[in-house]
Amino acid sequence: MSFFRQSRRADLGTNIRVSFEFFPPKTEVMEERLWETVTRLAPLNPEFVSVTYGAGGSTRERTARTIKRILTETDVNAAAHLTCVDATKEEVDTVVREFAAMGVKRFVALRGDPAGGVGAHYKPTPGGYENGADLVAGLKAFADFDISVSAYPEKHPESPDFATDIDMLKRKVDNGATRAITQFFFENDLYERYVEKVRRAGIYIPILPGILPIHNFTQVTNFCSKAGTHIPAWLAERFEGLENDPQTHALVSSAVAAEQVLDLVERGVQDFHFYTMNRADLAFAICHLIGIRPASAPLEPALAGAA
Repeated sequence: MSFFRQSRRADLGTNIRVSFEFFPPKTEVMEERLWETVTRLAPLNPEFVSVTYGAGGSTRERTARTIKRILTETDVNAAAHLTCVDATKEEVDTVVREFAAMGVKRFVALRGDPAGGVGAHYKPTPGGYENGADLVAGLKAFADFDISVSAYPEKHPESPDFATDIDMLKRKVDNGATRAITQFFFENDLYERYVEKVRRAGIYIPILPGILPIHNFTQVTNFCSKAGTHIPAWLAERFEGLENDPQTHALVSSAVAAEQVLDLVERGVQDFHFYTMNRADLAFAICHLIGIRPASAPLEPALAGAA
């Protein structure tokens, strides 16, 4: 008895689109490690890659430098993150002008986490953009940028209900958002139900599932507790007892991430956004599983280490 699987189609890789997210490097050493990740993943021809922005612009210089290198030394589209936290409209607008002058045409517009960290109370900056929808409108006032925004399959932890949460997404779309990227999740049914809710609300932009390969289960657990992301019991059991066994942990992480992505492919998903944690190994392996192959050889080591 045979069962047709979308994930085993010979032409699967030609129908799948991926994007990658990197976090801002805090030191020069981390900056070079990030560049190694970029050069490893760039040949997979992603739709775009994004570099996050530290709270209050704390990583502004290194973030900008990394984006400039991506634009000048690869053929990859680079998206710059922007948040409303700890900055006035004038300060954010100045950053937009700087990125636009580099050639940036894509942005990821977010309200941003409170200055006190995930889970703390958010208070708009006096004279700043109030939320993600307001920031999208501000960007569109500059130019017809490609703008990605956030979405939450388990609802934003500060939203009282899904209706309020989806209404905020609709405001972002009405103001010019191009696509939404979800907070990471581990139960695919949550994503599927969320997309159904969004479509019923009259929102038809692409909703990219955000995939987080679990490089460190303990760290992910701590973050999930603050962000309101559910960790199912079966997932916790898979990592049980692996705190001091990094090799097995890595193998289990690969299996879990591959299982999630392949199941989403079976459900008809064709676009994926990977939170890489500045590591290429799992993201590269998952892309290989879904038929995505390097379009060219990775950049030469000498170039990867160039200033």
